[in-house]
Amino acid sequence: MTRCGFIAIAGRPNAGKSTLLNRLVGQRIAITSHKPQSTRNRVVGLLTDESTQLVLLDTPGLLEPGDALHRSMRSTAVAAIREADLILHIADARDGAPPPLWEVAAWDGRPPNARVLVALNKMDALAPAQRDALAAAVAGRDHVFFISARTGEGLEPLLARLRAEIPEGPFHYPADDASTADLRFIVAEIVREVALEQLDDEVPHALACQVEEFRESRTPVYIRAVLYVERETQKRIVIGAGGERIREVGRRARARIEPLVGSQVYLDLWVKVLPNWRRDAGALRRLGYAVAEEPDK
Repeated sequence: MTRCGFIAIAGRPNAGKSTLLNRLVGQRIAITSHKPQSTRNRVVGLLTDESTQLVLLDTPGLLEPGDALHRSMRSTAVAAIREADLILHIADARDGAPPPLWEVAAWDGRPPNARVLVALNKMDALAPAQRDALAAAVAGRDHVFFISARTGEGLEPLLARLRAEIPEGPFHYPADDASTADLRFIVAEIVREVALEQLDDEVPHALACQVEEFRESRTPVYIRAVLYVERETQKRIVIGAGGERIREVGRRARARIEPLVGSQVYLDLWVKVLPNWRRDAGALRRLGYAVAEEPDK
């Protein structure tokens, strides 16, 4: 008998959802950043053992839509939650006992029937007295787990519960796969992740990345990627004085991409202006974002 289930990892921005996904899968497949709203697409991670396959759906942080990009992000998160067999609500333990997921999501209408487990993340950041207070606040709730995605604390009990809760059924994906994402998507996310690390708060939300060419037949592997921004001033910031910043982004991104590709990489980075792309449905489609918004009801 095997079990296989879709698990939506949901919660507020910056709760540590992508860090948890990467930790569980054992590979960097989802972008992580201290800047909120970094995850924009659904990223699927796979964790398979002899009898169970967890299909982990990392979702954008649940937030009130402010533009077309935010509507796309919320639609992506809502769709994953609706499809899931099980929902894992990730909350920052430093904020105390969280409200119900449906309140966090400002869900309008009847929520899905899938069971919700709660993982209070970043426990490593709490002092012993804070840990005790939090444990007292959620005492008696067997669906609440205390974890640190950064250190791995508390993940074994959580994994045991996830495996026990998913339905019986055949595996949906090959047992050796770690993700359903293709290499182009992962490379684009790595470039954007590194760029976010290098940039101030003025640019990150206006930054997108797309891989336009990927030639694995060449040595070194040739990858041309474009970082898109909305204004010329942002372009100058991303490039930096004398091109120094974009060269550093390329150097650091290449170091993360080469182990994935298994070869040396020539990363050809460009920065282009795509005015107001976050508010333009056509531009969002061009950049690979889902545009159609799922209703909450």
